[in-house]
Amino acid sequence: MQSRFRSDRRLTVRMGVTLFLLGLLYVAFVAALIVLLKSWVLVVVIAAAALAAQYWFSDRIALFAMHGRVVEPEEYPQLHAVVDRLCALADMPKPVVAVSNMDMPNAFATGRNPDHAVVCVTTGLLRRLEPAELEGVLAHELSHVAHKDVAVITVASFLGVVAGLVVRFAFYSELLGGRGRKDQNTLAVFAMVMGVSAAVYAISFLLIRALSRYRELAADRAAALLTGRPSALAAALTKVTGDIARIPSEDLRTAQAFNAFYFTPALGSEPGISRFFSTHPSLEQRLAQLGRISAELGEAAAPGKAG
Repeated sequence: MQSRFRSDRRLTVRMGVTLFLLGLLYVAFVAALIVLLKSWVLVVVIAAAALAAQYWFSDRIALFAMHGRVVEPEEYPQLHAVVDRLCALADMPKPVVAVSNMDMPNAFATGRNPDHAVVCVTTGLLRRLEPAELEGVLAHELSHVAHKDVAVITVASFLGVVAGLVVRFAFYSELLGGRGRKDQNTLAVFAMVMGVSAAVYAISFLLIRALSRYRELAADRAAALLTGRPSALAAALTKVTGDIARIPSEDLRTAQAFNAFYFTPALGSEPGISRFFSTHPSLEQRLAQLGRISAELGEAAAPGKAG
């Protein structure tokens, strides 16, 4: 079923290109590991298990890591009312609604498709935002579900997970010679496995970050156009980003692993070159885009008002 969220051809193309490039990288990675480890069964089992776990259980993993829990309409009636209204407006299935008891103001969506999705907000976000601002944030998260970019990010990120698992496995496997003395061949193979895994992780890291930054701008656009109130989303962005910047960094460490899924990253300001490695565009970019949409909507509404 097609939702009423504005389709984004550029996002679709970027997702396709990213998955294609990561697919090529994945094939090369698996081939290299089979040659190095001399066990295609081991490599395939590790890769398949990691992909299946991320695809089928990504929503549960994210909720568990961020201490989220599913809540019923009786417990959070206003939150459910906003989600119900937006889903009706967007003509899409209602996702599972969850709340995380964290002071960090944020939200995220996860799930493999619109019929198996979860939207989670923190209690810190609920405390800080006005109803219109909360609606903008939830519309942003629902657009991720409607555009299916949540599933794409989940699948795309699994290659880096596999690379990390291979490195860990190498430390504890017989590849290192167990407790006995390691010969030069064993050390050479170990070094090559580490090198290949590190290269795969670095390339997948950059590809995913580039896609993630664009998908956040696409979600802002779709949310602003669906609700017709880009200024409310801009106010939420400004408020949430400012509040997160004041939270001690040690309190954000757990959340940073899930930055790619968040409404705004669990970081302070990101000056300089570090912006190129961020999961999100800068606040200035996001506000500038919302400002342009606000002007466009104002211009579009003017003739109607005049009539």
